[in-house]
Parts: sequence; structure tokens; C-alpha cells
Amino acid sequence: MANTFLKIYIHIVFSVKNRLNLISKTHKDELAKYITGIISNKNQKLLSINCMPDHTHILISINSDVKISDLVRDIKSNSTKFINDNNWIVGKFSWQEGYGAFSYSECQIDIVCKYIINQEEHHKKKSFKEEYIELLEKFKIQFEEKYLFDWIE
Repeated sequence: MANTFLKIYIHIVFSVKNRLNLISKTHKDELAKYITGIISNKNQKLLSINCMPDHTHILISINSDVKISDLVRDIKSNSTKFINDNNWIVGKFSWQEGYGAFSYSECQIDIVCKYIINQEEHHKKKSFKEEYIELLEKFKIQFEEKYLFDWIE
């Protein structure tokens, strides 16, 4: 579109179904590269990604030609197929339904990138459940805990 200018940063978070630790350290970088390809093929700019054993964080600069829900759907469905086609787990892999998407300003990007990169260190002090609820509260998103991801403690 002529004369349309847009710069929106979105931090996307989604979980493995039932919050199982199914993304192994040996596969996390390959999965991140695959997801990076999905994002790139949708003409979006990836700024940071980290695939944890039970969830994934992505920070993108999103263009006006894509809906966040469509992008997340494509990331989750294509990466699920990739994981299953490569037989990374016994049984069938899938992501949990739903996701979180949080917007940030330009001045916050370095902080969010570092936060995503340092997930392993971060989760030595705080569980994913605590982290996710903290994000929802920080962004003043109303929720009922029973409708959040299926938490297996």
C-alpha cells in the first residue's frame, strides 16, 4: 500500500500440548531455524526465538499484510508436521491450543530479545506458568486460570 507505514513488534508465546517437555536440546535449534523459515516465507521479520522444552517464545516485527492468528496457526501447524515427519518423539507431537501475543515499543526490543534469549536462566527461578500469568497481568489481560493452557504440575 502506498503511503502506509507500520512498525509493530509482537512477542508470541505458545506451549507444547499438556505442557510436556518434548522439545529436546538436540532439536531446539533445528526447530527454531524451521520456524524462522516459516516466518520469513510469510514476509515477516524475526527478531528473536527460543524453543524451550515445553514452550516457545518468538519476537517479530509484523507487517500489515498478515493477521497474527494466521501467522501463529501456520507456525504451529507447519512445525507440528515437521516434528512428526522427523519422528522426534514417540507418539504424536502437537502444540497446545491458543497463544499469547504481546506488543512492545521500539525502545523495549533489546530487553525483550535478551529476555527470550535467556529463557533457560530465567526458568531456573520461575516456571512457565508463573511467567505466562505474569505476562497476562503485566499487559492487563483479563483471564480465568481454568481457561489457560492445560497445566500439568
